[in-house]
Formats: sequence, structure tokens, C-alpha cells
Amino acid sequence: MADSSTLQDMTGTIVLAGAGKMGGAMLTGWLARGLDPRRVAVVEPFPSPEISALTAKGVALNPDAKGLGDAKGLGHVETLVVAVKPQSFREAGAALKPFVSAATSVVSIMAGTTIASLFEICGGAVVRAMPNTPAAIGRGITVAVAAKNVSARQRAIADALLRATGSVEWVEDEGLMDAVTAVSGSGPAYVFLLAEELARAGIAAGLPEALATKLARETVAGSGELLHRSELASGVLRQNVTSPGGTTAAALEVLMGEPSLRELMIRAIAAATKRSKELAK
Repeated sequence: MADSSTLQDMTGTIVLAGAGKMGGAMLTGWLARGLDPRRVAVVEPFPSPEISALTAKGVALNPDAKGLGDAKGLGHVETLVVAVKPQSFREAGAALKPFVSAATSVVSIMAGTTIASLFEICGGAVVRAMPNTPAAIGRGITVAVAAKNVSARQRAIADALLRATGSVEWVEDEGLMDAVTAVSGSGPAYVFLLAEELARAGIAAGLPEALATKLARETVAGSGELLHRSELASGVLRQNVTSPGGTTAAALEVLMGEPSLRELMIRAIAAATKRSKELAK
């Protein structure tokens, strides 16, 4: 596992293509972990005021790829991080390719974009990664897979860049990335839906809307934090809340009945996995 020293020891330039919510969160994490702003260039046609303000600290905004290293005095582009929308990548790729040399690693966080597609359009040593939106608060989970030509150093740098927004898991089989996208990439939406519907059910049970919304929101958030901190399995934590014959047991009898939440979740993940594979074609 890499640490912040990997970023601090970098000798080349990092180019971030796309500084929206996820790209911006990554950039914030890198700088917080000690990455020299002068070693970062951002390619973003519509930068937010927050991103534009970083130029005062030394971040280059929308530089010309030709001679970037010489202009900043930093040498080669060591890593290109691609955080553009997948549907825009083929068009954007032509503008990004000049940043890539044989020594450049290309780290993509785009859903459904394969290593083969990334190499075809940009070249370089490709790492494909799938983060999720809790990265915005440093609590994301990212799964990554590296092409065979990615060196140990390039993998360590990619790990450090991705770890700036949360934890990182590596897999060897790219075929797993569609299921990863379905579980963790899309997963926050399932949790937010739970909070949404829990609030609606509270309102239906007679609670005032504001109270039901607060109870649902804080219950989901607090339970998530308990799950994060506890070493117990989620099933054990569930059982610890459930007294035989009590109110929780009555509710779980419904949720675990027909069709059960388990069956619905299996169907949902299968649908998302199928869609991810379709987007990769």
C-alpha cells in the first residue's frame, strides 16, 4: 500500500483531465496529502471558481501539451488521470493523447471504459479504476486493475492518487469491474434510496415530514458509521438490533419475505452489471 510520501517524491507532472465533482475531489485530496501544486496541470474547459483559484498556488490550468514539462520545469508527464464523462472520452482523447508518452501511466476513473479502449485512444500504461461518490468526503472506496505493462512504481503512484479519496482495492481480472461498478460505483444511490423510502414510510406511519426525513437520514448515516467502525459482520450487527418477537423482527419479516430484499438486490446488481457491460461495447 502506498502512502503520501509517494506523491511527495514524484519528479514528473500529473495531468488531471476533468475537474468536476470526482476529479475535483481527487485534486483536493492530492494537495491535502502534500502533492506540490506546481506538479499538477488541470485540463478542464469549464473550471469551477475553486479550481481556477488553485492557479495562484501553482496549478497549471488548460496548458498546451507541447512543452508542458519544460514550461513548468518538471520534466515528463508522469501520470494522466482521466476523469471526464465516458461519453465524451473519444472526443476528448485526441486532445489528451499529446500528454502521453511511453513512460506515462494513464489512470481512468470512467465507468465502462476498458483498458483496451483507453490504450487505443491515449496509449501509455493504463490503470482502470472505479471510485464512488463518498470520495467527495474522503470516504470513498475505489477498485483498480492494471494493464500488464504497468510498472510497480506506476502502480504505487496510481494507488496513492486513488487513496487520497478513501480506500483502494486491486483486482487482477478486469472482467470483475462491471460487478464492481454495480456494487460500489452505483451503490451510494441504493443507500440514498433506502433513506428516501424510509422517510416516506415514516410519513405514511403518521410522522411529520421533517421529523421522518431527519430520523431516516440520521439513522442511515449513523448505521453506516457504526458498520465502518465495527469489526462485526453486518449480519451480526443486524441480529444485535433484532429482539425475538419485537418490532424489528416484525419489520424484517416483511423485508426478508417474498420478494425479499436479497432477491431484489441480486436482480438490481445483475441489471447494473449487464448495463456496465453494454456501455463497454
